[in-house]
Amino acid sequence: MSTSPVSLPTIAFLGAGSMARAILTGLRQPGVLVEGGIRATNRSASKAAELNDFDGVIAWATETDTEANRKAVADARIVVVAVKPTMVPDLLGEIADALKPGTLVVSVAAGVPIATFERLLPESVTVIRSMPNTPAFVGKAVTGVSAGTRSSREDLDLATALFETVGDVLVVPEDKLDALSTISGSGPAYVFYLIEQLTATAVSKGFSPEEAALLVNGTFVGAAELLVASGKSPAELRRQVTSPRGTTERAVAELEKADLKAVFDTATDAALARARELAASA
Repeated sequence: MSTSPVSLPTIAFLGAGSMARAILTGLRQPGVLVEGGIRATNRSASKAAELNDFDGVIAWATETDTEANRKAVADARIVVVAVKPTMVPDLLGEIADALKPGTLVVSVAAGVPIATFERLLPESVTVIRSMPNTPAFVGKAVTGVSAGTRSSREDLDLATALFETVGDVLVVPEDKLDALSTISGSGPAYVFYLIEQLTATAVSKGFSPEEAALLVNGTFVGAAELLVASGKSPAELRRQVTSPRGTTERAVAELEKADLKAVFDTATDAALARARELAASA
């Protein structure tokens, strides 16, 4: 995550759901300047009204203003497409002739390939595809970004600067982006699932749900912060906790019997297959 002052050109968010709102929060941090302001659209009038409460944001509701999306993108340098994947083709058809030459369209629509965007948008418009994850809400996202066939180094730098307001950015070829989504994109769910299961184990050992949450949540947060602060690998830190012939060693031996590597291989392969199904239907 960048700590240097950031200056970005006018940005439009089409579809201001949870991820777009997380990015909006990052853009409102001290040291981030969006010259020309931020525009946003949402289908719901009530949610658009909430967006107008964000300092420096002008929002329109598509349910009450049929020109909302076109108004939002007018003269915007960056347009973030954050609608549901099935809505992307119709949206691009709606705004295509309203985009000024040189506009950078950034997709956060999971499973929709760059080729779909480039096919439906003018050649004067460039495209970057991205895959942020939900820790963006607390400025700890890991976002993968991939350049389109028409995008420049400046476009890639702009997209990187945008997502660095909410965490770290990894630039990868598009053919790796779906695989990335199975690790960092879906990864928070895997972590929450592990926390959920270990919490249930703590309750089964006699702790109250509140006590179990304190024990498990605190352990995961502390371990993650130690991993970052120490600069050591997870394997090295695990060995430091695992005393020879001790209790942790016995527990880890049981975990190894479950072959968690194979379990994660199978789970991420299933997620990747689904990502490819979505891409094929886009």
